[in-house]
Amino acid sequence: MKLYYSPGACSLSPHIVLRETGTAFDLEQVSTGTKTTKSGGDYLQINPKGYVPALEMQDGEVLTEGPAIVQYIADSADATAILPKAGTKERYRVMEWLNFITSELHKSYSPLFNKQVPEAYKTMVKEKLAQRFDWLEEHFKASDYLMGKAFGVADAYLFTVLRWGQYVGIDMGKWPAVSAYLDRIDKRPSVQAALKAEGLVK
Repeated sequence: MKLYYSPGACSLSPHIVLRETGTAFDLEQVSTGTKTTKSGGDYLQINPKGYVPALEMQDGEVLTEGPAIVQYIADSADATAILPKAGTKERYRVMEWLNFITSELHKSYSPLFNKQVPEAYKTMVKEKLAQRFDWLEEHFKASDYLMGKAFGVADAYLFTVLRWGQYVGIDMGKWPAVSAYLDRIDKRPSVQAALKAEGLVK
């Protein structure tokens, strides 16, 4: 497999899952600004959408969209410890979390990274995100991870999205249980390896 990524972007989520499952893979960095790969390729020929992540699968086909990619990686590795089997109620709960993260959190961050968006609108976005964080705070007061006591693919995604707060002026310390959750995940060997590979930590 080959993962096309941009450091710290949402592609960090499948990067973590690849390492968590022990899957053999290659990394190819992408400039989302120039739409080129680090080796000089035209990224739009790989993923016409122009954004990361994209995963070149074993058969050479390319899969896009992070929530689909993390499920594919875990299923390919038969990693039921981080992703319940298809058809089970637990699998649908994971999909519920993945959809919540992508629709309610991930996309909300986009305007916060855009210099052309008015500050008043960014303030409204942060207030909306704070409501979502309040809800997550209550969840993590009772659960170590999204699905209870065990780390899963949805946690890799949530960790990736929540850590963006440090770049857009959101102090996650306002939510102690969420902050403790982030610390737990940050300590995982797979997470540290992914962060180091992307140049995000020394």
